[in-house]
Amino acid sequence: MLKNVCLIYNLTQTHLIMKKVMIAAALVCATFATTSCRETKTETREVIREVEVETTDDDSEGILERTAKEVDKEVNEEINEEIDKIGNDD
Repeated sequence: MLKNVCLIYNLTQTHLIMKKVMIAAALVCATFATTSCRETKTETREVIREVEVETTDDDSEGILERTAKEVDKEVNEEINEEIDKIGNDD
């Protein structure tokens, strides 16, 4: 009879310990589930600065005009190279 009482006491103690472990594990899981994926608020501020910029005369032209001048310059260089090749046939 004493063995049965000790066995029941041990089972009860084991049951209580497991119950405490399960409650602790549930609390830890609940804590991680609610805090790890939560978005943190970031504070943003809009900063506007006025800056003076020196302009050159080229700014009066648009992007197409500046690009056309660059292309014309490259084409003229290629034409001059071809003329030099033809002129060097002597």
